[in-house]
Amino acid sequence: MIGGNDDDTTARTSSMNNSSDMDRRSFLFKKLSIASSLSLLASSSSPAAAAVDKNNNKDAFVYFGTGCFWHIQNEFIKAERRLLGRKDIELTSRTGYAGGTKVDSKGRVCYHNLNFAGDYGRMGHAEVVGITIPESKIGDFAQVYFSLFDPNNGDRVDPGDKGREYRYLLGLPGGDRHSQFASIVDAANQDPNKKRLVPGRGGDPDTYRKGIVYYYDTNEFPFYQAEKYHQFHNDFKGPPYGQDYNQLVDLEFNNGGRIMKTGCPDSFDNQTKLRSSIKRFKEQQKQSSS
Repeated sequence: MIGGNDDDTTARTSSMNNSSDMDRRSFLFKKLSIASSLSLLASSSSPAAAAVDKNNNKDAFVYFGTGCFWHIQNEFIKAERRLLGRKDIELTSRTGYAGGTKVDSKGRVCYHNLNFAGDYGRMGHAEVVGITIPESKIGDFAQVYFSLFDPNNGDRVDPGDKGREYRYLLGLPGGDRHSQFASIVDAANQDPNKKRLVPGRGGDPDTYRKGIVYYYDTNEFPFYQAEKYHQFHNDFKGPPYGQDYNQLVDLEFNNGGRIMKTGCPDSFDNQTKLRSSIKRFKEQQKQSSS
């Protein structure tokens, strides 16, 4: 069914959300220490949708979001293997951000960080997973997407994910003008929860308990890859996905070239150490001058 928006440079792409994604945030503060160069942003926007697969079926870059992207990436990795027969080096699912109206002055969109650099929540983006798939398979992947909602209430599986960063959204080239958009409508109608598809304006509010999914034109609202430490990550809702899955990040970063440096700040652990060092330095200066 179809029913029927700072430190920022405006682009077509709003403080740190104090919602109960605090479990994830606390975990990252304590555990993550992934070194990532602060070189200027490599390519972040959506890959071109002009590639052709071995069966002469044009590929398209699409994205889907429904809550935390860690679990969603795992599900779409399994879908790539099952529906497309892809091997590890051929997998394209990546976590990222989309649906916002801004990037920062360096062209970045980043996870929450102590520097507030390119904060995706402040700029209206939501967590998504981007995938490059044959256009003819968009409907099949849309069916996978709609199956990821909680069958009991039709919402995201972790109700602790609150705020517009976790709204339900999808994007494809041209939005509802894409030739395969009808297959997404069919997938939504076939799902027992029958989500309404609503055109997104960018920076849209949370969709929890509203029964809607925003859709976007990826040309106007592109995808921005998330930091390396967010790729192929375990989710907190179930057991770990396993080392073989977690190590795909290095395969894709070193060999596949599908995971790139983002120019975003390092992990929360490094940022916390930096903030603590600055605080101690200021306290020492204050004591020495008194």
